Amino acid sequence: MRKENLRSMERIPAVPLITCDPYFSLWSGSDCLYETDTMHWCGIKKPIKGLLLVDGEVFRFAGDGTEAVMEQKGLQVTATRTQYYFEGDKVGLTVDFWTPLLLDDLELVSRPCSYIDTEVSSLDEKEHKVEVVWKFDQAFCMDGEEPKPVGGGSYLHEDHQIAWMGQRRQTPLGHSGDGVTIDWGYLYLAGKDAEKTCISYQKETYEKESCGTSGEAAYLSARFSFDLEKGKESRATLVAAYDDIASIFYFGKMMPGYWARDGKTILTAIDEALRQHEELRKRCAEFDEKLQKDAESFGKAYAKICAVAYRQSIAAHKLITDEEGKPVFLSKECFSNGCIGTVDVTYPSTPLYFCYQPELVRAMMRPVLRFSRMPVWSFDFAPHDVGRYPYVSGQVYGLEPHQKAYAEMEEEQKQGQVFPMFYQMPREAAPYGLKDQMPVEESGNMLILAAELIRLEPEKGKDVTLESMDLYEKWVKYLLEYGSDPGEQLCTDDFAGHLAHNVNLAIKAIMGIESYSILLDAAGKKDEAAEYHQKAVRMAGDVYERARAEAHTRLTFDGQEESWSLKYNAVWDRLFQSGLWPESFYEQEISCYIQKQNDYGTPLDSRDTYTKSDWLMWCAAMAGKPETTERFAERILKFLEESPDRVPFSDWYDTVSGRQIGFQNRTVQGGLFMPLLYKKHLS
Repeated sequence: MRKENLRSMERIPAVPLITCDPYFSLWSGSDCLYETDTMHWCGIKKPIKGLLLVDGEVFRFAGDGTEAVMEQKGLQVTATRTQYYFEGDKVGLTVDFWTPLLLDDLELVSRPCSYIDTEVSSLDEKEHKVEVVWKFDQAFCMDGEEPKPVGGGSYLHEDHQIAWMGQRRQTPLGHSGDGVTIDWGYLYLAGKDAEKTCISYQKETYEKESCGTSGEAAYLSARFSFDLEKGKESRATLVAAYDDIASIFYFGKMMPGYWARDGKTILTAIDEALRQHEELRKRCAEFDEKLQKDAESFGKAYAKICAVAYRQSIAAHKLITDEEGKPVFLSKECFSNGCIGTVDVTYPSTPLYFCYQPELVRAMMRPVLRFSRMPVWSFDFAPHDVGRYPYVSGQVYGLEPHQKAYAEMEEEQKQGQVFPMFYQMPREAAPYGLKDQMPVEESGNMLILAAELIRLEPEKGKDVTLESMDLYEKWVKYLLEYGSDPGEQLCTDDFAGHLAHNVNLAIKAIMGIESYSILLDAAGKKDEAAEYHQKAVRMAGDVYERARAEAHTRLTFDGQEESWSLKYNAVWDRLFQSGLWPESFYEQEISCYIQKQNDYGTPLDSRDTYTKSDWLMWCAAMAGKPETTERFAERILKFLEESPDRVPFSDWYDTVSGRQIGFQNRTVQGGLFMPLLYKKHLS
């Protein structure tokens, strides 16, 4: 990236720096990299400090501190990269944080390595002695603020130096929860390229102000030294990696990341990362350019929000394999309740993965289908989740509240407690209540995703599509019985509470039935497929007639004439080209949503002014017009540029104030890619 292209400042609430997985995730919550300490996505400080020494004079360009700062002149965020540009009187500095999350390469998606490239150039046409110094705090290996004994070291490996750091007492998979960070495993730094490189583990003594005693803090240090010549540039590459040792508890087994499936160690991963640096840098630049070009066919605002969403969505997952070696891609329900493999989080996120790697959608569905066959799940509808991150131990949502042991666990999990092993309980244990389940929601979600997979890749992953038809048959029967006018139950928008006679939920049920028809057709059962298609057609007509108001559809079937809601589930009718609703339905709905727009977008429904950005882009895609997509995207971009809350891209915010209501760093922002998925279907 030429420096002249970096002389502008993009503004987003929080800037992605290192984005590998839910635990190895580093962000800046300020406009300039040196204004605040860097943080984990949940807000816990994970400080890195970046210093530039020019002829012995010290300047700070990253992290909080008392040193003089090197002024930030530019910031640019693309799909895989975040680039900063700084200037002083003598030199210019480009800092490039990037993670090669290229979805066509599962090895890269899972590799726990991220790059920080630096480039120093002389601005005064003179020679200079320059050092780039990085410090990674021991907080990377801790959860909470209480320091724990830490150890580390450094050594030469192959042609590069490596330093490592971790807690002395290791308890892999030692806790479960939402706003927590990892306290097991080891942080690594490795570097190359400089004329002189020093990567080391360091300790320093500090004074405790509260009690007047001293303490000891550890950190990893990377120091790159250059003799900077006039008219030339000097570069260095730092790889930051995290070996979590055990990534996921998967139905009774502690599983490592996908990258380690063939016995690879973290040293192997780091070696590969350094060796492939130039190749991957080129591939990332090419992908960034392609995504920008594809998204700009809708408009510049749409391209920007897709770039901001890309890394966030992918890094809110962990990729492993099951015992058979099949990929399993597990989402963490970030800043919500910490659930793992949540179906109604998977559902909105999938447009990104349908566009670039459908195998990852199958990998999301596999643990849900597996749990659905276990005796403890006794319902004839799909489950909500498969555990709480990083434990795939059975659904934890909707536990029966009158059972004291489970009620206590709800409170204890906030302190990182691990839920019981629900997956191995018998049917008679009955840990789940019916009240807080999402029967229509999750059954419709699973059916729709299976149908889209079979349409995109008919011959792949039949364990998730045709080999699971017995489950889909059970779930579609539930939708036929209860879906046309759902009773009082939760949907994916559960933060809005229970809602009876939900029109949008009925639309999801219809799309679930139509999806089953698509699956039957793929299985060669043409007559049954036609029968279920007709059932969907009849239900769609009935739902439309009962929901119609003067110029839109109502929020609920029994709601007031002026009530309304985003009917985002209907987008699948457009993608599948099923023709379940007339063109006039889509024209009226989109017109209504545009009329209801506030500064930062259209509210979710008539009950409040908050919205969900993923659903907004699903509705934009329903219009089938690039200008409509851009019109919706401009409001979301305005939120990113003006929201006062310095958190990773929130999907739930107020359309009037621009304030975050809840949720941050969630994978659901993959839903912003729905217009691109619609375009893929039309091509």
